Amino acid sequence: MIKLSTLVVAISLALTSQAQAEQTITASDKAIKLAKDTIIIDTHIDVPYRIHESWVDVTQATSDGDFDYPRAVKGGLNAPFMSIYIPAHLEFEGKGKSYQLANQMIDSMEAIVQRAPDKFAIASSSTDIKEQFKQGKLSIAMGMENGSPIEGDMKNLQHFYDRGIRYITLAHSQSNHISDSSYDIRRKWKGLSPFGKKLVTEMNNIGMLIDVSHISDDAFYQVMELSKTPVIASHSSLRKYTPGFERNMNDDMLLALKENGGVIQINFGSSFVTAKAGSWGKQLKSTKESAKKEGTKLSKDFDAAYRAKNPYPFASLEQVLDHIDHVVELIGIDYVGIGSDYDGVGDSLPIGLKDVSSYPNLVQGLMDRDYSDKDIKKILSGNLLRVLKQAEEYAKKH
Repeated sequence: MIKLSTLVVAISLALTSQAQAEQTITASDKAIKLAKDTIIIDTHIDVPYRIHESWVDVTQATSDGDFDYPRAVKGGLNAPFMSIYIPAHLEFEGKGKSYQLANQMIDSMEAIVQRAPDKFAIASSSTDIKEQFKQGKLSIAMGMENGSPIEGDMKNLQHFYDRGIRYITLAHSQSNHISDSSYDIRRKWKGLSPFGKKLVTEMNNIGMLIDVSHISDDAFYQVMELSKTPVIASHSSLRKYTPGFERNMNDDMLLALKENGGVIQINFGSSFVTAKAGSWGKQLKSTKESAKKEGTKLSKDFDAAYRAKNPYPFASLEQVLDHIDHVVELIGIDYVGIGSDYDGVGDSLPIGLKDVSSYPNLVQGLMDRDYSDKDIKKILSGNLLRVLKQAEEYAKKH
């Protein structure tokens, strides 16, 4: 067992090293201005579940988490899609609890606007986002992570659309009544369920974006065949840099996404960005399991002690940029955006992208890689706005 004093020193050194690395990333005045002058849409921020678990007023500065209003303003964030995240528990699926929890978290987003109407506004369309940007307000858009609250009833799709939900991640970490999950080795439906296939059509017709993050490869390709409008991967990165991690997308999927006209929103979580971070997590889990098999009683400081001896391999801003580069090189500038997963991936965020104040660092990195202002604006919001607008126009006709 590591002595407490040794553990404290090790953690202190690790944090100091990380802080020093953070300080080397400095956005220029031009990068900061571009971030402030451009609509920034981040399609996946987990504030609703964060404040559901432990309430905090994000209209003011907070001491924890990755999002609050002052940091959003500093980073230039204008339109976060707040994730109405429903855990993939069997006790939720099909028993009314998913529906109830989703409505409670939507209520919490409306409460934020009511608490600070000078700062926030609910956005339910591409026009809302643009108009609220002009007004200097932060748009709260919403996406539902896990389609279990639909509960097999198309009326619920309309209900959640009316409440402001504009995309649905069909499944999460387990297969549900709509789709198989990339994390679930049981491929119950071998892709989409019969109801899931009907749901895709109805989502198209109503103007709800289909989110292919989290679903299995088979489900992804079935969505590609069925959807008449562009889809999004709201918070996914690339399998090229994380071999074997099905949660990310491979090159063939990116090519299919281009044909569909959709967009992949790059996830910032280190395990999504670099294989080393994913391997670290697997090794920690394996070490725990081995200790338990040997009858060792794990201390409450086990994870911290392990991290002190085996520092977590945080991804870097440069590695996040590599993901963006690869999408652009393979399928073009029109099909990539930002889906950070802030407040959803714990303390695994990359150096230089630790919270919502960090977007200027991303802009600086893109500038350093010779992206034009026009192309940077596409990544920050233009591509997502295009997809959202296409979904809205299709729904008007159907």
